[in-house]
Amino acid sequence: MKVKDVAKSVGRPRMFDETLVLDQAMYVFWEKGYEGSSLIDLTKAMGINRATMYGVFGNKQLLFFKALKRYISLRVTPHKDAMKEPTAYKVAERYLSQTAVFLTRPGYPHGCMTVQSALPATEEGSEIREELIRVRVGSQKALQQRFARAKREGDLPRSANVESLARFITAIDQSMTIQGINGATREELLDLAQTSLRAWPTA
Repeated sequence: MKVKDVAKSVGRPRMFDETLVLDQAMYVFWEKGYEGSSLIDLTKAMGINRATMYGVFGNKQLLFFKALKRYISLRVTPHKDAMKEPTAYKVAERYLSQTAVFLTRPGYPHGCMTVQSALPATEEGSEIREELIRVRVGSQKALQQRFARAKREGDLPRSANVESLARFITAIDQSMTIQGINGATREELLDLAQTSLRAWPTA
């Protein structure tokens, strides 16, 4: 996907689709991680010069946070939909199925942006690392809350540890991400999800 009619200087009116340009940056971060993405990589993919990038999006760190917000809107929405399933098992099944679909969409980088950028080593990257941890922990807490509701409703056995179940599904989700980076197909990821769910507790 090419970005057309990009402004050549900060002083001119913007003649480009800001969301489209941000998507290009998101793809770079998604594929290479935060520290692996150079300004040359980013501006080349975005189709703008460095001055325009700074003028519109701020520095690299601010650009990353904006790209991350965009990524989360794509990644989290299907998982929020999974929470609406009537049983905890169906929630877990759809949650992991949506992960398999997301990780293998044609034309998109494989893997997960929050994992690819998870280990920045520089001082600048510490804020990135903390934000990514917050995102991942937030997803796990959402699962835990949904499973706690299922336990109260009798959908899960009284002995079920909802925190452990949420951590289990999160761990499988992250494992599927690594498998996706390694080239696993959608069918293979769906099979991994179903195999993992054989350990699901029954009421």
